[in-house]
Amino acid sequence: MAEEDTDTMRMVQGLESGSSSMRLRAAMAVGTVPNERFVGRLVERCAVEPDFSVREALTWALTRHSASVTVPLLIGELRSECAQARSQALHTLSKIGDRRAWPAITRGLLTDADEEVARSAWRAAGVLVPEGAEPWLAGVLASQLGRGGHEVQLSLSRALIALGEMIVPVLHGAMAGSGPARVRRHAIATEHLFRDPDAGFAFAVEEAKRVVALGPPGREG
Repeated sequence: MAEEDTDTMRMVQGLESGSSSMRLRAAMAVGTVPNERFVGRLVERCAVEPDFSVREALTWALTRHSASVTVPLLIGELRSECAQARSQALHTLSKIGDRRAWPAITRGLLTDADEEVARSAWRAAGVLVPEGAEPWLAGVLASQLGRGGHEVQLSLSRALIALGEMIVPVLHGAMAGSGPARVRRHAIATEHLFRDPDAGFAFAVEEAKRVVALGPPGREG
């Protein structure tokens, strides 16, 4: 047992290595042989790990442990002042899929000023939302229409589309509103993508620009 503990400690210490490949191997090793004593170290590392591949390995390692241990620690990270801590915790919660985490997905996270945090919150909310909470979620997500660049808007559209047909009235409300043109364009593009997933988001955005500029077909002139 002492030898086994020493090997495990060596793996965990590898998470602090200056080599990203070493950190990746350490994260994979800890996940391969789950040990609840080191969950806290994995969560802490998520907040500061600069390498995307290593962060994904850390998330995988956390999913290999009991949700009863990981979820409370990850929920605690959602209150962190560190944006990466919040974003990575949300990402990991979405992979674990334990709906006990749903109450922690607040409006504040869904509208977080940091785009990566908000995007992670949108994805997590789509996975964790319980039956009956979809209208509230759709309303909060719709409040973010028009936000950010192409990738951010695509993430939001996908989150809305995942809620199904119920988003159509919400989108129509945004289209008919007096808000900025970018909000109407995003709402139109999202509905277009919902109706025709094969069209692609870029095409949907261009069509939305035309509609906002000229009005729907048949209204020109």
